[in-house]
Amino acid sequence: MRLATFNILHGRTVADDLVIPERLRQAVQDLDADVLALQEVDRDQPRSHLADLTAVAADAMGAVSSQFVAAISGTPGATWMAATGRESPGTASYGIALLSRYPVLDWQVLRLPRIPAKFPMWLRVPRKIIVVHEEPRAVVVGRFDTPTGPLVVANTHLSFVPGWNRLQLQRIRRYLRVFDEPVVLMGDLNMAGRAPAELTGFTPLATHPTFPLAEPTEQLDHILLRGSLGPVVSSDAPLMPLSDHRALVVDLA
Repeated sequence: MRLATFNILHGRTVADDLVIPERLRQAVQDLDADVLALQEVDRDQPRSHLADLTAVAADAMGAVSSQFVAAISGTPGATWMAATGRESPGTASYGIALLSRYPVLDWQVLRLPRIPAKFPMWLRVPRKIIVVHEEPRAVVVGRFDTPTGPLVVANTHLSFVPGWNRLQLQRIRRYLRVFDEPVVLMGDLNMAGRAPAELTGFTPLATHPTFPLAEPTEQLDHILLRGSLGPVVSSDAPLMPLSDHRALVVDLA
């Protein structure tokens, strides 16, 4: 079984600032994952040619199950509002997606608490203060029928605000307690190193720096396991033809 998580930066390539869906298709084919978690996913956005990037990825990997969950309705950096899941078809949206080559038994969505007001925040790099209008965050949870039995997989993209992302991760940990099956938590957690493992008590399946793209120094993207799923055969953080993150991949026996 191959697990992968990838923050796709709405399909944009940093080098030329272009969104070319075929690059996403090729990246997903190269990842060759059985279960794939994507973050920063566009649907019906002009900046990504009105493409449904979840559908592009699902077709590329041969997924039999896929679920897109909008975190916001509108366009990041422009006009947007918190998504509710009841948006009209064709509404521009942005969020996360979970895809699998295994049939899904059920889907669940958890919407995470967010900071409701704008606030100033100091950035160590590039040493300046910015005004943060924190985006809503969500979790998509799929329970899949795999050859080794039911498997629960959760995908999320947490806040970059220190402390707040820890509160969101603790909320996810409490939510996942109800599942008896093995649980995999994947995504861009915006926390480096072993912090996510220590907060959740889950086992990290891969330790590779994933950000920034060219010469990564921090692991912001994680694949964590609660329970038993078989030994890790290999893991990697491959450079892909898009995004400002590297993907994170784990192969399990």
